[in-house]
Amino acid sequence: MREHEAVNREVRPSTIAPPAANYAHAIITEDVTRWLHTSGVVPVRPDGSVPPGIEEQLEVVWSTIRTLVIQARMRPIDIISVVTYVVDGESLEPVMAARDAFFGRHRAASTLITVPRLARPDWKVEIAVIAATS
Repeated sequence: MREHEAVNREVRPSTIAPPAANYAHAIITEDVTRWLHTSGVVPVRPDGSVPPGIEEQLEVVWSTIRTLVIQARMRPIDIISVVTYVVDGESLEPVMAARDAFFGRHRAASTLITVPRLARPDWKVEIAVIAATS
């Protein structure tokens, strides 16, 4: 068994409906020695610019999350929880597709919330994650 599988494991009861998309209802984490909690990651490039479209904003956000996870000496498969905020009126399809592309076969607990706006009017998406490893 690989290290992350021993620490983070999906809880999948057969007595409840399956998740509505490619995520886990719950993740149990045991024997953890290291945690990473991010703030909401926003679509601001290193030069301070914000791309106009949701797809480009998602690329910036997930790239930033990958960098934070790697800097913390973790891997994307150590992410156990994702909370995504999307501005009302934006299509949720690219949001879910970007999440799925980032994770591949890995599944994390995931919450997707639509909001009227974010802290800056040009931001269309904000994502926070929690990762755990031994």
